[in-house]
Amino acid sequence: MLKQMEGSLAVAEAVALCRPEVVCAYPITPQTHIVEGVGALVKSGALENCEFINVESEFAALSVAIGASAAGARAYTATASQGLLYMAEAVYNAAGLGLPIVMTVGNRAIGAPINIWNDHTDAMALKDAGWIQLFAETNQEAVDLHIQAFRLAEELSCPVMVCVDGFILTHAHERVDIPTQDEVDAFLPPYEPVQVLDPAQPYSIGAMVGPDAFTEVRYLAHEKQLQALRLIPEIANVFKDVFGRSSGGLVHPYRTEDAETIVVALGSINGTIKDVVDQMRENGGAIGSLSICAFRPFPLDELRAALINAKRVVVVEKSLAPGLGGIAAPDVRMALREAPLPVYTVIAGLGGRPITMAALQEVFEVAGDDRLPDMQFLDLDYAAVEHELVRARQIRRSGPTAENILKHLGAPALASGE
Repeated sequence: MLKQMEGSLAVAEAVALCRPEVVCAYPITPQTHIVEGVGALVKSGALENCEFINVESEFAALSVAIGASAAGARAYTATASQGLLYMAEAVYNAAGLGLPIVMTVGNRAIGAPINIWNDHTDAMALKDAGWIQLFAETNQEAVDLHIQAFRLAEELSCPVMVCVDGFILTHAHERVDIPTQDEVDAFLPPYEPVQVLDPAQPYSIGAMVGPDAFTEVRYLAHEKQLQALRLIPEIANVFKDVFGRSSGGLVHPYRTEDAETIVVALGSINGTIKDVVDQMRENGGAIGSLSICAFRPFPLDELRAALINAKRVVVVEKSLAPGLGGIAAPDVRMALREAPLPVYTVIAGLGGRPITMAALQEVFEVAGDDRLPDMQFLDLDYAAVEHELVRARQIRRSGPTAENILKHLGAPALASGE
């Protein structure tokens, strides 16, 4: 059924259609509307046989989900930003225990300084915790990925994190196709756990493992991720057969067949990138794009196949590894390790800074002439940065960087000594 609705509430309806039995909720912007939406469906009776549990922290939210999943229930939660970091220990535990929990991350910047707007720093901080990470490009894909995530998690007995750009998707109102309960039931079978706590057959989950077996246990977690590389596209194909639309999978190439420059990115920014690609194509530019849907496991072979015939690759990242640069770009370079292609990194959109078509087109045109530095910050105010660097060198008690930058940007002139 087509509906005009907020992205968060569309995700809430999709989650409810998957018939979770335990939902653990703690509010944090910008994911709060999702668990509020699920809670409303539980309260109204639209979602039956589901226990909605309000907890005292994000750590408690995932801990309760871990307990529920270990007891044999289909479990779901959601978080964002600092909340994801607060539950970091539990994030690793859920993966290490092989529990098929589905969690939405409403991607948001990590402080300090405090920032509630979108980038991918939160998900990237836990990219190697053992969870499958799927990134939605649109709200329709966010709906579809959650339905696929439950099936993927339960077939592999592995947790899945569905990453949805905060505000850009979570709070955007647009048309989405919400499936019927019968359609979802036909796609997602009832939950049959691989492991479950049963007093009649007692055993330990998460017992101490020493050096004699820890490597093997970790390898099996790695093997499970490799299995996901096969299973993710298979589930996406079944989803297409059932629901009549293509969604999910590992990567989404766009006009890459004859492209000399291919832009790689994750999440909602791919919509803007495609618009820029279309505009440059109209003017004769040989450019295409590739959206990564599955960031973990990382689809090395699929990226190599899509990029190998290009002359250059530009990775647009909404995250930063201080002292290194991009976080996704090294993985892209690994995919192309046998191909002598330049891979440029463009850091953009940190803390929700707008990423305009004009700015992207300028960068892509410079890249097309191979004049782009290995790493570039899109629309960085170098004058403000240099002013703060000079200030820090000249004044011992130069004060907090964030407040100084704001003061500099807001003042037409600075007095001596500031």
